[in-house]
Amino acid sequence: MSVISSSAGHEISYRRGLACVFAAGVLWSTVGLGIRLIEDASVWQILLYRSLALSTFLYLVISFRSRESPFVQAVRSGFPAVLAGLALVAAYSGGIYSIQVIPVANALLLFATAPFMTAILGWFFLQERVRSATWLAIIVAIIAITIMVSGQTSKGTLGGTMAALGSAFGFSVFTVALRWGKSGEMLPAVFLSGLFAVIITSALCFWLGLSFILSPRDGGIAMSMGVFQVGSGLVLYTLGSRALPAAELALLSLAEVLLGPLWVWLFLGDEASSRTLIGGALLLAAIAGNALTFKQSQS
Repeated sequence: MSVISSSAGHEISYRRGLACVFAAGVLWSTVGLGIRLIEDASVWQILLYRSLALSTFLYLVISFRSRESPFVQAVRSGFPAVLAGLALVAAYSGGIYSIQVIPVANALLLFATAPFMTAILGWFFLQERVRSATWLAIIVAIIAITIMVSGQTSKGTLGGTMAALGSAFGFSVFTVALRWGKSGEMLPAVFLSGLFAVIITSALCFWLGLSFILSPRDGGIAMSMGVFQVGSGLVLYTLGSRALPAAELALLSLAEVLLGPLWVWLFLGDEASSRTLIGGALLLAAIAGNALTFKQSQS
């Protein structure tokens, strides 16, 4: 999950920030396991239930933290928050679909390209300078993706790959929209994304004739993901990111990518192909190298 840090609120210690961000990565890494454990629900049904739980959870958290309505904060943020929220709906949809049809390792590694897409979008729309090391990392990432998707011929597999890349692009638009609006607080925009997702998925379920009632198992897993996997992860990340520089946040985000395939391998026996392992290693090296060179340039 690609997000930006928050600067609001009280400072916390570096060690506590490190623990919060790592814990957020661990929670986010369970997304593949959660979706694979769902038996019958479709993308839109999963997203509807998850978004209902996410919006309710964030409404309570934001109201408690700021003593102000999340709606007031969203209105104050204006159009950039609306754009960010809609971009997240696209990111959520692509993420759920891709995990359903391609190996979790492939999906999570493709999600990890979001920071590179953000760099390109920021350069194009916000005139933010992109370091030479980042351009090199982007080239390596493209090579890694090519290796990972080579040999994929089935329509479903290719569609899942494109959905995963589309999800990464959605997270990138989310990040750039918040930078455009000069917002250091991401939770109101995420709260909006949950509301938008409820409206959009409800309309799609009605149009497609999908039931609004899920089995207790599927509904319970989807709603638990909204509260614990997405919502609690965002709150922990928001708290911890205040104490850590961007380079270390990028490195800690690798916990999500590395642990996600581990959970589905341990519990469901989902193994990664040799192409995924080779391309994934290159992609992780690109992310880590970009973060380390950024840290060196700031020291």
